[in-house]
Amino acid sequence: MPRRFLTAEDVRRAGSGPLEVSSETLVTPHARQVAEELGVRLVTGGGDWAPGPPDRGPDAEGARRTLPHLPEPDGDDTEGSVIVTAVGLNRPGVLAELTGVLSEVGASIGDVSQRMIEGFFHMVLIVNIPQGCDFGELKKKLECLGGTDDYAVNVMHERAFRFMHRV
Repeated sequence: MPRRFLTAEDVRRAGSGPLEVSSETLVTPHARQVAEELGVRLVTGGGDWAPGPPDRGPDAEGARRTLPHLPEPDGDDTEGSVIVTAVGLNRPGVLAELTGVLSEVGASIGDVSQRMIEGFFHMVLIVNIPQGCDFGELKKKLECLGGTDDYAVNVMHERAFRFMHRV
């Protein structure tokens, strides 16, 4: 049976009083917040509802059971794709800084998308990293770029990105 999600709108529609949910139901953080604000008690057959153990992320046991089509990486030294996003104030040299770090490790850019809105940029790079590239070290180098006031960089393995966006 597929999982059900309880949203804030579901809680609002239920009104006041206890709201019974199954133990398999995923209650969104916003739904929990609205339930608390409205005084709606979330219950399950055995009493008060409580969130279950984390069942998210590419390495969670539930992911291995439910998403067998996603290959498991062999540690941090795997060839594959990473998703690099950068968001911030536009200035000359931003793309050069990012691609300079990627060049140092022998990575190649598979795809790039960039948008400019009123002096701010949003860039997404799909990067192919070579065998033997230390993902953790690459992530640290890229995420240190930009400083705190300029732009922010986020790096995630493509498997994590696909897992997050499967719904």
